[in-house]
Amino acid sequence: MRDEIKEMLPQLEEIKDARLREKVVAVWEDAMTSNGWTRAELEAIPFTLLAGNIDMQYLEHVRCCAQMCIAVSEVLKEIWGSRMPIQRDHLIAGALLADVGKLVEYDRKDGKVVKGHRGDMLRHPFSGVGLCWKHGLPDEVMHIVATHSKEGDHVQRTPESLIFHHVDFIDFDIACFFGKKK
Repeated sequence: MRDEIKEMLPQLEEIKDARLREKVVAVWEDAMTSNGWTRAELEAIPFTLLAGNIDMQYLEHVRCCAQMCIAVSEVLKEIWGSRMPIQRDHLIAGALLADVGKLVEYDRKDGKVVKGHRGDMLRHPFSGVGLCWKHGLPDEVMHIVATHSKEGDHVQRTPESLIFHHVDFIDFDIACFFGKKK
C-alpha cells in the first residue's frame, strides 16, 4: 500500500526529510485502512461534497494544492530570500495531509460518497489532526491541518498555514464556480 500512496502523491518526493515523508505515508495508510478505502475508490471520490457537480476528484485537489504550495514557496524564496523563511517540508507535508481526515469523514452509501456519522461528529481538520498526532507528525504540520479551513479562522496561522489556506480556497472557489455553472 505504501508504494501505491507514493504513486498517488508524487509530491511526497519533494519532502527532503525522509522521516517526515514516511510519517506522511503512514498517516495516509492508516486513513485508507481505517475506513477500507482502495486506491480506485480514492481516485473516484469527488474533490468536495460542497461544490456541485464538478469533474474534479479528491486526489487531484490534494495534488493540486501541494503543487501550488511548492510553487508559492519557490516564488517567496526567489523574491524575499531569507527574509521570509518558509519551512518547505512542513508546508508540503501539511498540504498532503490537510484533507486526509476526509477519509474518516466520508463514507459510502448506495454507491455514492457521503458524509458519514463520523463526519457529522468531527470535520476532517479534527480527524486529520488525530491521525497526524497518532503518527508523531510535528506540531507545525498538525497546525496546517487544524487551521486550513474555517476551524482556523480564530487563531494566528503560521506562514505555512496561511499559504495552504489560500491555495486550498483558490482550488475550492474555482471548483465551486465551475460546479455551479453545470
